[in-house]
Amino acid sequence: MLTVSGSPHIHGDESTKKIMYGVVYAMIPAILVSLYFFGLDALRVLLLSVAASLFFEWIIQKYLIKGSMTITDGSAMVTGILLAFNVPSNLPSWMVVVGALVAIGMAKMSFGGLGKNVFNPALVARVFLLVSFPVQMTTWPIPKVLPSSIADTISGPTPLGFVKEGLRAGETMSQLTPHLPTYMQELLGQMGGSMGEISALAIILGGIYLLWKKIISWEIPVSILVTVAAFSAILWGINPEQYADPLFQLLSGGLMLGAFFMATDMVTSPMTRGGQLLFGFGIGLITILIRVWGAYPEGVSFAILLMNAVVPLINRGFKPRRFGKKTGMATAGK
Repeated sequence: MLTVSGSPHIHGDESTKKIMYGVVYAMIPAILVSLYFFGLDALRVLLLSVAASLFFEWIIQKYLIKGSMTITDGSAMVTGILLAFNVPSNLPSWMVVVGALVAIGMAKMSFGGLGKNVFNPALVARVFLLVSFPVQMTTWPIPKVLPSSIADTISGPTPLGFVKEGLRAGETMSQLTPHLPTYMQELLGQMGGSMGEISALAIILGGIYLLWKKIISWEIPVSILVTVAAFSAILWGINPEQYADPLFQLLSGGLMLGAFFMATDMVTSPMTRGGQLLFGFGIGLITILIRVWGAYPEGVSFAILLMNAVVPLINRGFKPRRFGKKTGMATAGK
């Protein structure tokens, strides 16, 4: 039996499996960097997260949903890798398994599986773990090649957390900057943080690959990065002693990971170009609001989840033109 949808019918060689494994290939640079800096702990978290994600998707489909198996399409593997990227490499193993259960069981399969979830599964798991286990989720290991002068200052919080705590204590950016990683160190990965946020360069390389393969489009990542840069530049211009400069905001934390790998999820992002630009603008704005005035030093995860919630509304406001419909100019000329 064939199910035929309405026209137009477009034939292509893309498939869910091909797209998902393309995302996996794009994450290889970040995986290698995390293994280099965090060693066997990073490997433990990565393998456990992927294995648990595959297991929970298999067992839920087999005994609860009882549908066709999809663990080979790569989507659960992508979720597992992204979850590993969003947690510290020293996170206890059982917490990694709990995170995978939340990502697959709660955020994905409870909505019906791939293509039906409202929120990004890996980010739902990250926020769940952060709220449930705040100490373990904010205890960052020191990269093994980090210079001792920097390791002494950021062995607890990340650079964003260090700045947030310093400003709250009454210090200025001029006093904090000498103790922060340089831009080059942030770009290469010589700073504390989760596995997927310590090297902006590795994430950017993966993002370029996704753009080259047309797995993602430029609208969401560019609008996020431009919005963060613009608003942080305005604040920095108003008072550079109280607000970090735009380059620091772009290279620190999980902004690059969120912009290229999390916000661009096809299922949880808008369909049209205009909707994607608005979606990215909202993520960038909320990220800066949380980073500057929120309780948490990082706001990317919360920003993406909040904008995931309004994607149906954005899609209603930015509908694609119906196939075969003439433009206003063409109609007027008849």
